Amino acid sequence: MSLWTAEAAAAATGGRITRDWTATGVSIDTRTLQPGDLFIALTVARDAHDFVANALEKGASAALVSRVPEGVPDDAPLLIVEDVQSGLEALGRAARARVQARVIGITGSVGKTSTKEMLRDVLATQGRTHASVASYNNHWGVPLTLARMPADTEFAVIEMGMNHPGEIAPLSRMARPHVALVTTVAEVHMEAFDDGIEGIAREKAAIFEGLVPGGVAVVNDDIATQPILCAAAEEAHARQIGFGENGRDFQLLSVTVADGVSVAKAETAGAPFLFKLASAGQHFAMNGLGALAAAQALGADLALSAHALSQWRPVGGRGVVERIELDPDRPDAALTLIDDAYNANPTSLGAAFDVLTQSTTHGRRIAFVGDMKELGPKEREMHGAMAEHPAMAQIDLVHSVGPLMETLHHALPAEKQGQHTDTSEAMAPHLRALVKAGDTILVKGSLSMDMARIVSGIKDLGWRLPETAQQQGTGAQNPET
Repeated sequence: MSLWTAEAAAAATGGRITRDWTATGVSIDTRTLQPGDLFIALTVARDAHDFVANALEKGASAALVSRVPEGVPDDAPLLIVEDVQSGLEALGRAARARVQARVIGITGSVGKTSTKEMLRDVLATQGRTHASVASYNNHWGVPLTLARMPADTEFAVIEMGMNHPGEIAPLSRMARPHVALVTTVAEVHMEAFDDGIEGIAREKAAIFEGLVPGGVAVVNDDIATQPILCAAAEEAHARQIGFGENGRDFQLLSVTVADGVSVAKAETAGAPFLFKLASAGQHFAMNGLGALAAAQALGADLALSAHALSQWRPVGGRGVVERIELDPDRPDAALTLIDDAYNANPTSLGAAFDVLTQSTTHGRRIAFVGDMKELGPKEREMHGAMAEHPAMAQIDLVHSVGPLMETLHHALPAEKQGQHTDTSEAMAPHLRALVKAGDTILVKGSLSMDMARIVSGIKDLGWRLPETAQQQGTGAQNPET
């Protein structure tokens, strides 16, 4: 199905086309480009004009460029604009303008990607749904998501993130959501905000600036900065919906966690309801409640949404729980891995500690934790303070990675101090000696700490069918880990 014609894309961007073409998708990466995609030659880490020839060879229908790249003939299918980033933004705005979709915008210091995934799965059962992929939530990710939106979309879920002040409002004005959800406000990207957590709250609340007239602001009623969010929602003339344990409209009454599943009891408009998540943790239940509140505000059926939510699964690095078999002949020789390695801040690390202590285990509870980045001048103090987290009393060992986490290492009592290394690469060779059957293991840290290397190393300890047996098709069971 056609997504962009040359004529429509030129009208949207004010650009010049070299010849006619039709695009069925939009891509910024030749490694994942599909035949028929319009290739966007952004200048991010590198100038993608250098890859236009390759994109066309791989089947791109055309390329959005600011000049004819070297090695590309003048009659190649191109859309030439003054600035590629501005051209992508123009495509995004045009795509948003041509759809009748109901749009949800999501931001928050913690949980926005998981909540976006929840909403995508929930709304997909009730209409044609389009959503951001991965964590495409920045100045190029949001317009790219919008530019990829089919004209017949009924629901759209747009994630918006920030590292510095002034980033959220332009993204929200581009997306023009009917409903805007702030999952929570926490001490993340603190180094960019002189006014601390209040500044972060004001930046997150800027998502309400893009709401369409009559839009809805969904606010976490449990956080200390809730008044800042509510004031911004009022200024935007938005109807407010509050969720949380103290939620005005959607109240979380209880959460029961067992065997990697969370069962939540909640209430709205005086009527109780239950929802289940195939992931463990109070924080996942809170994100789920916010997702249900936002979905209902968008016009989705609450009962159908709660049922669909039970089918959602966290993606890798965001709380996935796996059983790792260590010996095929011994069913008891296994460990449990909680892969939360994608990112970390004090709030999400504390929530992950809670999940670890709530997990049923016959062995030790062990955490591998990496540095939490962008916390500002108090970063070492904040790392060390994690030793006082209530869940730490039930954690047996903490292995730490990075110079900041060394502060936590020294703050822990001696019996909880595990291995410390400066990098995940240095930690990886020790894994076989540090874990054993029966352990439940949490892995978490900021993305730049590459804690995924620890996850991979633990998975590699698991039993796999020998390669020769796989090739011969012996029929033996292979618990892939």
